[in-house]
Amino acid sequence: MKFAAVDIGSNAIRMQITSISLYEGVTKFKKLEYLRFPLRLGLDVFHNQKISDINRRKFVKLMKAFKILIDLYEVDDYMACATSAMRESSNGKKIALEVKEEIGLKINIIDGNKEAELINKSLNKFFDEKTYLHIDVGGGSTELNIYKNREKVVSKSFQIGSVRALEDKVAGPVWTAMENFVIKHLQHSSKVISIGTGGNINKIFELSLPRKNKRYLDYQKIDEVLAYLQTLSFDERVHKLNLNHDRADVIIPAGKIYQRAMKVANSHQMIVPDLGLKDGIIQVLYERHIAKKPL
Repeated sequence: MKFAAVDIGSNAIRMQITSISLYEGVTKFKKLEYLRFPLRLGLDVFHNQKISDINRRKFVKLMKAFKILIDLYEVDDYMACATSAMRESSNGKKIALEVKEEIGLKINIIDGNKEAELINKSLNKFFDEKTYLHIDVGGGSTELNIYKNREKVVSKSFQIGSVRALEDKVAGPVWTAMENFVIKHLQHSSKVISIGTGGNINKIFELSLPRKNKRYLDYQKIDEVLAYLQTLSFDERVHKLNLNHDRADVIIPAGKIYQRAMKVANSHQMIVPDLGLKDGIIQVLYERHIAKKPL
């Protein structure tokens, strides 16, 4: 079986093709292809409420390239999901329709709750009886999910994201709403473990020089990495640390969003599993395929 996931975010667009096989009772997921293209749709939308014509043309070309790869790999199923930028854009639905009619690729413009639900599909193995705050920071939105005793208690999406914060497009009351949400649902929890997903926290983890086979970050270590990044210019982040241009400018505001949520939750440790929306989509496609098979 082969499945394809397309994650259309505010800062970049990703495609992953995964093969899934069953051998001696063990299900194995193997990544066959992964592409990330730095098309910052959020910059258009957060300033002008619509995707510009130049980015619309680039987007359509990119979807055509993705569709060619999907066809070449002969995948069994695919799902393309668009998040904050396209759902807030006045012409997002029109562009999605254009892609469907011209290329034959269906795009699902999903809300924040659906986005969180898909991301959480890939995280189930990390939950136990402890209390967890899952923080997913994208370019345009942040999804918070709280788990207790292996069950999701509550989730909420906030218009707080790395690109939005970089452009100073996050209103004060939105920050307050996020903090109040965390306080309301975690104020009586003695120990909260955070789980961080998103490209920026993965890069912060990488820069922290983690110990082998450890996927944990302490709050203090995040602080140290951000402090170091702030001593570097944009060009130094690109050339000394080899960061992509579209990562070098948003990594600090993104890191501060993770820190803000952790601080309010009094959480001192974060698991960084290197999973996200694309992985959740693959899981959903696999479950859908299994459900269709006769018993």
